[in-house]
Amino acid sequence: MFVLALAVDIHVPTSQSLKAKRQVVRSVLQAAQHRFGVSVAEVGGQDTWQRAELGFAVVASSAGQAEAVIDEVERFVWSRPDLDVLSSERTWLEEP
Repeated sequence: MFVLALAVDIHVPTSQSLKAKRQVVRSVLQAAQHRFGVSVAEVGGQDTWQRAELGFAVVASSAGQAEAVIDEVERFVWSRPDLDVLSSERTWLEEP
């Protein structure tokens, strides 16, 4: 079993309120979940109105398959015109 997580720090430059930011975040998370079958969450920046940290995770039967899915998710997030990606970090989760 291979588990790969992706944390993406984003800036939503057009957001003028928490409600506006959450609308963009919800749109990104729901689209990624439905399109790629990954687990998703807003994992940081919940109280700031232009920044957020998004978390994505995939469980796969091979490392290559997990990387391929996360590659697609990362390209999807970077392609969004309504946000700026500030950083992204991948983490492999190992079994104990």
